[in-house]
Amino acid sequence: MPAAAFQAGSTSGDPLLQPFRLKGLTLRNRVVSTSHASMLDEGGLPLERYQRYHEEKARGGLAMTMVGGSAMTSPDSSWGGGQLDLSSDRIIPHLQSLSQRIHRHGATVMCQASHLGRRATAYAGHWLPPVAPSRVRETRNRNFPKEMDAADIDRIVKDYASAARRCVDGGLDGVETVTGGHLIGQFLSRRTNRRTDAFGGSLENRARFGLMVHEAIRRAVGDDFAVGIRFVIDEAVDDGSDFEECLAFARLFEREGHVDFFNCIFGRMDTDLSLAEQNMPGMFIRSAPFLPLVGQFKRETRLPVIHAAAIRDVATARHAIRANLVDLVGMTRAHIADPHIVNKVMRGEEDRIRPCVGASYCLYKKVHCIHNPASGHETTVSHIIDRTETPKRVVVVGGGPGGMEAAGSLPSAGTA
Repeated sequence: MPAAAFQAGSTSGDPLLQPFRLKGLTLRNRVVSTSHASMLDEGGLPLERYQRYHEEKARGGLAMTMVGGSAMTSPDSSWGGGQLDLSSDRIIPHLQSLSQRIHRHGATVMCQASHLGRRATAYAGHWLPPVAPSRVRETRNRNFPKEMDAADIDRIVKDYASAARRCVDGGLDGVETVTGGHLIGQFLSRRTNRRTDAFGGSLENRARFGLMVHEAIRRAVGDDFAVGIRFVIDEAVDDGSDFEECLAFARLFEREGHVDFFNCIFGRMDTDLSLAEQNMPGMFIRSAPFLPLVGQFKRETRLPVIHAAAIRDVATARHAIRANLVDLVGMTRAHIADPHIVNKVMRGEEDRIRPCVGASYCLYKKVHCIHNPASGHETTVSHIIDRTETPKRVVVVGGGPGGMEAAGSLPSAGTA
């Protein structure tokens, strides 16, 4: 069936339900949940509550869930809590349990591994000073970072490789790094990189650290493991990298051959406003605002492209795939509202999908949703409400002569 002939309620020929080959992985459809800090970890470890949160999305039918938003590659990459800690082997058995849970439902799982650079804080964790390419004060946390020397660079490159290796040992299917406001991106951007050595100045020099990181990761994980970058395609600020410069960086990473996909994001992370407008757009921003630019990026590059930013509904996600703007569509906050989106599409029940309206309560109180009290509470609350065998009655306060009246029989509850 041609894509244009697809109608809601039909799964035959639905572009969202077509499989996709990513590196050595066969993803069962085109819907993913991208990595984010769920704040469900316990001391940096993904224990039962963390695992059940991601398992529910796998049970709900998506192709891939990505864990570990800003997962720590190094002890000096802490913002004070709420991150997975990939800096030691203690996490491996918990990643193994997590990956087994996801795989038993037919989904795949990747982890984001990153160093925060100047976004880290010196006032939590090990009380270590933040490091960065240059001594440029971070806007949001107000830290003055230490300018990295050769020893810092070598250490952190090795830490990235070790963190990625732990993902392999944990049974995960892939790993992604981050540019943006994180350390690799701080080297790429002229706003934060004012070095005059081999890591500053030209595009090639500013890309050197990121290329070293990905070469070390590839050596650690082998050729078959999926490795990607959550990649800023435009910093959207005068003294930062514009679309053309970001595209030039992307081609450098493609040329080196250690990266398998781009997970495209837009803008900066150094203020709360930029996070709310660009990285995680709220209800005051129009739906999927960056899809056209992501589509342009995809046309200019050759690696698979993922994108998630205010893609809240199935119609928009389907358009993104059908128009070839992305290869995999991220519906991250939409899956907080309803982790069973794909199953409902497959059953022809799109009208039963609990909608994400972009209220952003999940950003204020991580992974809690104004539409879904079960999200983040999977160990105690079910996302599926079983039908009752007998009709129930309720008591309504007000309306009757005595101040109360009994309502009639209610219809049986359906599935959530």
